Amino acid sequence: MSTAPKAVVFHTSTSSSELDCNDDDIVVITHTKSGANCVLKQFGAHILSFQTGSGKPLIMLSKDAIMDGSAAIRGGIPLCYPQFGQPDKSYPQHGFLRRNKWRVVEGSQFDTDDSAGVSLELELKDVTVARGDGTWGKDTTLNCKCIYTVKIDGNSMTNTLAMENLGSEAFDFQVLLHTYYLVAMGKALNHELCNVKGFEGYLVDDKVSGETYTLGSDPVTIPELIIDRVYTPPSGKIDLNLTIAAGVDNMVQLKANGDVDGTEVQVSGVVWNPHKIKAEAMGDFGSDQYNDMICVEPGLLSDVPKLEGGKIATFTQVMTSI
Repeated sequence: MSTAPKAVVFHTSTSSSELDCNDDDIVVITHTKSGANCVLKQFGAHILSFQTGSGKPLIMLSKDAIMDGSAAIRGGIPLCYPQFGQPDKSYPQHGFLRRNKWRVVEGSQFDTDDSAGVSLELELKDVTVARGDGTWGKDTTLNCKCIYTVKIDGNSMTNTLAMENLGSEAFDFQVLLHTYYLVAMGKALNHELCNVKGFEGYLVDDKVSGETYTLGSDPVTIPELIIDRVYTPPSGKIDLNLTIAAGVDNMVQLKANGDVDGTEVQVSGVVWNPHKIKAEAMGDFGSDQYNDMICVEPGLLSDVPKLEGGKIATFTQVMTSI
């Protein structure tokens, strides 16, 4: 790990630009042997970029992302926990991890021949924003701690979130990594160059049309409007294993798995792209940047066991440039 410069590189489909940041909040992971690197902010434990050892960027960050801590960061990899969306209206959408400042775990930084990485942690007592006034409000009897470990090598990045119940009362939760993949050469709407394979047989909940159906053998592509779909695995399917075509000469393998106190939990997936009309309406997103990205988001979303007191749940995604 190294000290960051006063600006961070972010990526669109055709260029790289600099975004001013508070460098006290920036962590840079460099794998010396391969040259791969990852940049993240302690605010939200938010990954802003990842480049392979060959210099290929895999993550997209909005050119209009708000970086001063006043709002969640658009792009990169937002962490969603203890809920995805807002099934519990007593606290904000996607939970509180992405809206608070984490701290680096002392002694966690490493850089070996095999890989490099770092861990960050956040306890509920240090959560000052986005707790709401109900389930996780200041008077809650619940308690938790999260440790987020990021590891990179020449071709891949591994993100592992460990969620510990520090209290005695069990609680329900969801967890999801809202990953924005950079689509090379702005080809997000090109179905041959941008698609997701591996969701065959999953139950689809289309949040735009309201339809539900079982997906056949066709790959998932971005239609001529916003795509916002949840893919729930069929019985017996536990881990997620996808292949993402993300533009010209850019293929990514995504694997994800999770457990609650050692019991494996089925991994769902979400595919999202705001398309033109919604992109133009978002103040923290370039109006044309929907061409540059596809969100493929693994998570534990349905039939997740409660996290009992003193127990730990883990969730891991591995993205590999192939």
